[in-house]
Amino acid sequence: MKPINDQKSLAWPAPAKLNLFLHINNQRADGYHELQTLFQFIDHCDWLDFKVTHNSNLVLHSNMAGVVADSDNLILRAAKSLQQYTQCQLGAEIWLDKQLPMGGGIGGGSSDAATTLVALNHLWQTQLSQAELAKIGLSLGADVPIFINAHAAFAEGVGEKLIAVEPQQLYYLVIVPDAHVSTAKIFAEPELPRNTPKLDLQTLMQNPWQNDCQKLVCNYYPQVAKALAWLVEYAPSRMTGTGACVFGEFVQQKDALAALAQLPPEMQGFVAQGLNISPLAVRLAQG
Repeated sequence: MKPINDQKSLAWPAPAKLNLFLHINNQRADGYHELQTLFQFIDHCDWLDFKVTHNSNLVLHSNMAGVVADSDNLILRAAKSLQQYTQCQLGAEIWLDKQLPMGGGIGGGSSDAATTLVALNHLWQTQLSQAELAKIGLSLGADVPIFINAHAAFAEGVGEKLIAVEPQQLYYLVIVPDAHVSTAKIFAEPELPRNTPKLDLQTLMQNPWQNDCQKLVCNYYPQVAKALAWLVEYAPSRMTGTGACVFGEFVQQKDALAALAQLPPEMQGFVAQGLNISPLAVRLAQG
């Protein structure tokens, strides 16, 4: 084994994702929902730096006051899970540059956890396979394996069955409403549609896309409804995940930027490109 490099390892991306569609097919007896959804990454990321330590301590620093560095933090839980799974005696100091909104439905926490697993597996030289990392990731959250697999994917079941896909890599104007949507609350609501018929992938890719959570979220969170009503005037637009972020699709970056320039001052947003290969996979390949 090569000696462990205890220099700081910089600029590991934790990219956001969009659910290009989200269909809720039914609710199982155990309470979990079966769904069909299409995940694509975008080039808008949190950034993590790591420094390997020669004790088992795990320390997290963050630029955002809302990120609490305690035992419930997904980044620290991911690192601890990797330690326990591999019996690794090393530790890490971790720096998080938080850029992605929390509670926005674009996967910030799950992506941070996935990047932590992938980066520390590399830096600690624990040599787990992608499938083993995804198994650990699934114990942390349903979306974590998508970020570990690092390829745009069609997901079904409760989100664990993944098929790599190649949707068009469009430009998106993403609006971030001032709302923190609870996924658990939305999936617990009796009014949530739970009967969208399951379709095969080819049919889904050719049909118009929708988000079965969108109407319910808009009813509860007027900020989301307002953002969507504004955005849909410029481009085909939907909500991602269980919200709160909404996105409009543009073929040309300049058109997305032109719409962003018209964004009302009370709204926040950004332009990003859809990516079928995650920036995390590119960073890992760089070593």
